[in-house]
Amino acid sequence: MRLTEDRISHISHLIADGIWKDDLVDFTNDKDVLKEIKRVITSYLAIEDEIDDIARNKIRSMSKQIPEGSKEWEVLYKRFYHEEVDKKRF
Repeated sequence: MRLTEDRISHISHLIADGIWKDDLVDFTNDKDVLKEIKRVITSYLAIEDEIDDIARNKIRSMSKQIPEGSKEWEVLYKRFYHEEVDKKRF
């Protein structure tokens, strides 16, 4: 996860405030709303980290050693990353 708890909390407050100010939803319990927003953000980031690990492991497992940061590595990473994203979509 690339975001700290404080940043996730801050983003959650921004989202909740935006939803409230735009009059999209009336909250019955602000704490529950913030908790759910944080849960969704954390879940999304966990899935993103999992996909990143899978893409990196696929590159590492190739018979040809490809240096990270090289153009070939970047192309393969993007391809493997997007393949995994597609698998995760419903």
